[in-house]
Amino acid sequence: MKKIEAIIRSSKLEDVSEGLGNIGVKFFTFFEVKGHGMEKPSEITYRGVPYDSGYIPRTKLELVVDDTTLDAAVKVIMDTARTGRIGDGKVIITDVQGFMRIRTGESGHDAL
Repeated sequence: MKKIEAIIRSSKLEDVSEGLGNIGVKFFTFFEVKGHGMEKPSEITYRGVPYDSGYIPRTKLELVVDDTTLDAAVKVIMDTARTGRIGDGKVIITDVQGFMRIRTGESGHDAL
């Protein structure tokens, strides 16, 4: 099993969610996050004075998938989250040593 963490534009969350559902990914967690990268944050004007907002809002997805689903899930995220502009995000893949469902006590692939 692998854990995928993806930082994407918030406007792409629905597209990514639909794409993951189409390949059978049953669940994922997402967070509203802020970050700093190559993209410049938008300048905000308050009472006529412009200032730098400092951080860029993004959405972070976390999901655990079976090794056989990994490539399809990464392809969905890469294809649906891409705009071609700086700031499209990142995908991080790590090994999962254990995975359990609290409600039933199932573990491993059965808990997916």
